[in-house]
Amino acid sequence: MPIHDQGYRRYAGTRAAVGRGWAVITRNGVRTFVSKRAFIGLLLFAWFPFVVRAVQIYVASNFVQAQSILGVKAETFREFLDQQSLFVFFVTIYVGAGLIANDRRANALQVYLSKPLTRAEYVAGKLAILFLFLTAVTWAPAISLLIVQIMFAGSFTFVRDNVFLLPAITLFSLLQVLLASATMMALSSMSKSSRFVGIMYAGLMFFTAALSAALRSITGRSAFAWLSPTATLEQLGDIIFRLRPRYDLPAAGAVLVVIVLIALSAVILERRVRGVEVVQ
Repeated sequence: MPIHDQGYRRYAGTRAAVGRGWAVITRNGVRTFVSKRAFIGLLLFAWFPFVVRAVQIYVASNFVQAQSILGVKAETFREFLDQQSLFVFFVTIYVGAGLIANDRRANALQVYLSKPLTRAEYVAGKLAILFLFLTAVTWAPAISLLIVQIMFAGSFTFVRDNVFLLPAITLFSLLQVLLASATMMALSSMSKSSRFVGIMYAGLMFFTAALSAALRSITGRSAFAWLSPTATLEQLGDIIFRLRPRYDLPAAGAVLVVIVLIALSAVILERRVRGVEVVQ
């Protein structure tokens, strides 16, 4: 039998550009969650407040008598994003709890990081999955609500009078999504159990909120809002939407809290996402 030449051969396949590995992780992750009926139901339920607000805008735009009660203001969009915070909480736990924890349980990090894939690409790919779904329940419905207002009003008068709304919605939604995503990713990298990660995230949110409220009731000061990520975001939301802040927390202090939490999450991810765990 002839012996085929086993010498060097030039690779004839295609090569993916460096730095695009995260997109593969994100694409597969999104497909996995979209295929789950329970998760699709959660996303649809998260858009129910949008339907309610759209009806409110329709009634206010077509019935003069209802404008005094249901009239649309800039505060309407701030209240809407406040309502969406509940769905941000549930989507964060449903999607984010197992993003890294499940890989750690299956020892898949060694597989991921043994390929031409950096830790930054791995984290970015996982982060993008949660980021996209959280954007779908915050920024997307809020912007859609603004478009609905323009359509029902038949003019751009409201938008011209409140031109800050578009950047305000975008900035506040970005803060909501980034803080929730970074915190959950850090917690997910600290355990091999997605259930435990979900409990840790819920405990963190509830405990800090309760601690902040307790100190506020004891001291009579609301400056302790910085102890709660939820309260900190509420304060920033009021400032961004040009409303009266609900806490005695300076804008610079609230921004610093968000930056510190995201930076701390990045440090945890840098230490926990490794191909091989080093025991000291």
